[in-house]
Amino acid sequence: MSGKTPTTPEAIRAVTEARLTLGPRGGALATRESLAFALDHARARAAVLAELDLPALTATLDRLGLPHRVATSAAGDREGFIRRPDLGRRLPETEAAALAGAGPCDVALVLGDGLSATAVALNGAAFVAALAGRLEAAGLTVSPVILARQARVALGDGIARALGAGTVVMALGERPGLSAADSLGAYITHAPAAATPDSARNCISNIRAGGTPVPEAAEQAARLILAMRASGLSGVALSRALAAGALAGPTEPHGPR
Repeated sequence: MSGKTPTTPEAIRAVTEARLTLGPRGGALATRESLAFALDHARARAAVLAELDLPALTATLDRLGLPHRVATSAAGDREGFIRRPDLGRRLPETEAAALAGAGPCDVALVLGDGLSATAVALNGAAFVAALAGRLEAAGLTVSPVILARQARVALGDGIARALGAGTVVMALGERPGLSAADSLGAYITHAPAAATPDSARNCISNIRAGGTPVPEAAEQAARLILAMRASGLSGVALSRALAAGALAGPTEPHGPR
């Protein structure tokens, strides 16, 4: 494009999947754009309302040799999850007790539905498998993969405490936009507590074929986890320490690429 700013819908799509324009203004919306918008809106709604496909996920994890457990937040069902975000952050005592025998471990691996079970179906198992391999190669113990239903990010804190894990990775479907309904996010927290603020988490976003590839995301996550465990920091504090070059010690996972 010779350094020029793209102006036509076709030129913009070659640079980004984001819907930045619907074409020329002044007339009726083109039928193609109208139908594409309706399709993307339907995909986003379907992703939010979808449930985890537990049989498919467990079969995939079995093939990958990854043990797994299932946990459900206090939201209980999809309607409760959507209407009461606070319940999606809470792990019932009965669920915590059921997980207690799966620990302790260094890192808890949680795969939750979040706001897009579609993202989990497409990218979840591959991400946790790639990350588990890197962490184990670095000498860390990992939990069984916890398949978390009706899960918000903070549900991982309760799961980590139930497992006796020092660090938790909550990978879950991100809120769908009108350009992507299959984006996985990985939220990583060190020393999670009952009221951990979001500022204490590090996030790797847009894990999918059209965004951050799974191997790259797993490598980033492994580096963050090693830095967290070496420094005792996570979230904003870790980001500042890394930016200042203040951390020393092992931050290389040395795992499979």
